[in-house]
Amino acid sequence: MLPIVRRHRDLPGLFDEFFGRDFFNDVVKDSHWNSTPKVNVIESEKDYSIEVAAPGLEREDFKVNLKNNLLTISSEKECKQEENEDRYLKREFCYTSFNRSFSLPENIEIANIAATHKNGVLTVVLPKKEKEAENEQDIQIM
Repeated sequence: MLPIVRRHRDLPGLFDEFFGRDFFNDVVKDSHWNSTPKVNVIESEKDYSIEVAAPGLEREDFKVNLKNNLLTISSEKECKQEENEDRYLKREFCYTSFNRSFSLPENIEIANIAATHKNGVLTVVLPKKEKEAENEQDIQIM
């Protein structure tokens, strides 16, 4: 298998000179091609937090569902942009959707799961159950 070497866009290469542009980087860097947002999962003593970076999406665009200990975060959005220029009508359609699922550990307080949206980041907080006091005792062998 051949390694893929990334290079800076400002350095001209043989591929760019021959074809006129770097097609692979243009496709990968286009936000419409990569619609799955990046996710951070953070663990603290009290809870887990899942942060979903989704700029351009509003609170209403998300759906958060929990079924059989599987947390699913999804979104589906259609955006339309129309421009009228003299006798030319230009339309651009954009459909963005994603679906991310997380298998939850057994120590989550399901009734207290909360989600917030601020500045393009959806944060889902999964509080941990209180640790039960361990009952420890020595058992006498007879």
